[in-house]
Amino acid sequence: MLLAVIAALMVIPGTAAADAQGGENLNGQIRQPTTIEGLEITVYEGFEGDEVIGEATTDSEGKWEVGLPGPGDYRVVLDEDTVPDEYVVPDKPGSELEVSVRPDQQRTVVFRLMTPAEAAEESKEASQEATQDDDGGAGGGDAAEGEEDAAVPGVEPGTSFGEKVLQLTVAGLTFGLIIAVSSVGLSLIFGTTRMINFAHGDMVTFGAFMAMMFANMTLFSSLHGVFEGVPVLDFVFNPLVLGLVLAVVLGAVLGAGLERFLWRPLRRRNVALIQMFIVTIGFSLVLRHVLLVVFGARRDKYAQFRIQQPWELGPLSITPRDAAILFIAVVVLVLVASMLQFTRMGKAMRAVADNRDLAESSGIDVDRVTLYVWGLGGALSALGGVLYGLNQTVHWQMGFHLLLLMFAAVILGGLGTAYGAMAGGIVIGLVAMLSTLWFSPQLMNVWALGIMILVLLVRPQGILGRRERVG
Repeated sequence: MLLAVIAALMVIPGTAAADAQGGENLNGQIRQPTTIEGLEITVYEGFEGDEVIGEATTDSEGKWEVGLPGPGDYRVVLDEDTVPDEYVVPDKPGSELEVSVRPDQQRTVVFRLMTPAEAAEESKEASQEATQDDDGGAGGGDAAEGEEDAAVPGVEPGTSFGEKVLQLTVAGLTFGLIIAVSSVGLSLIFGTTRMINFAHGDMVTFGAFMAMMFANMTLFSSLHGVFEGVPVLDFVFNPLVLGLVLAVVLGAVLGAGLERFLWRPLRRRNVALIQMFIVTIGFSLVLRHVLLVVFGARRDKYAQFRIQQPWELGPLSITPRDAAILFIAVVVLVLVASMLQFTRMGKAMRAVADNRDLAESSGIDVDRVTLYVWGLGGALSALGGVLYGLNQTVHWQMGFHLLLLMFAAVILGGLGTAYGAMAGGIVIGLVAMLSTLWFSPQLMNVWALGIMILVLLVRPQGILGRRERVG
């Protein structure tokens, strides 16, 4: 009864704050070739609509933001009359952009400015490329068909179906690897303790906010300025790199602290698993609303990665930020798998997850192993939060929104197995993104969860789980 009252009191202000903040917005920062203040941006509903959704003016840092009533298609127009005379808006992408926004997405829109000389040079190069295409018999002919294609999140309108598949596959892998990194700890914790940690999503949020807090510290910025330009030290002392490392350390401390001072005493008092599950719900509410009070409800991005020019790799377009996410996630998952497979502690973790009583009777210190599992789970959840914040935005409910997909990944891959969480996360991410080729982006998570249900009907133990006798 007391927990229910506390939960109700905490959910009410949280809901109000969420409603006030809104789930979707369009934002950007015009700073190429320089930061320009006073540019006017107007957002219209639909690609052809004339209803104004909102207006914004760039501030002293070139930033602007417009809140949206919900997901859907929008037309974003830069008023060229407000552009200073020394700059022009190039034909591509131009002053009018069409974007599709997913649920809870904060879509960054990039407008380019350049000097007249740069625009003339770009126009000349484009003209030469067009001439070469005409001579080769390529180009043209499919433009109308491309324009009629439905807009896909993260894919510019007019691209071919094959390019959409490639682009969304990369986006799905990125999203899936983020889910995999975040959910490995959740699966290990369940395997060793048989407890469902409902606060795991808010531990993801904790990591994202800790990294942002440290990355924005003046001390770290000053330290980076001392080593700026030095090849290795310039990267090591980058504020975001330092923030990521400290966030992972604090995530591990949070996880280990919860095990040592909360879950272990409850287990020794023979508290039932269902009661401990309710405690995790209460802790998740506390942690979530503490983060809300301390950092506020405003959505934000890591300052160094607000806007990036994508790399064009043939038909594939990927930002350096997403490439870094892919690299870090793959390296971390390989390291975790190697640790579980070849180290003494990793083997002990797998033994406890396989049979806790047998592992304890064999001489394994189960309490020590459980403490390490919680520390590892907290560190991975914090890392997942940082990667998710880089890919999307940082806000107080980001981990809670990701929690259902993490549970889906763990169940789909096989309860209690870290490898299953890795495989399940990748499958969930790919299905979610590729489903937008044919269905509304608003249904992307529905299809991912539908695939999970379908697999469980055929293979209840999950992809990498094993059959067990129950009863």
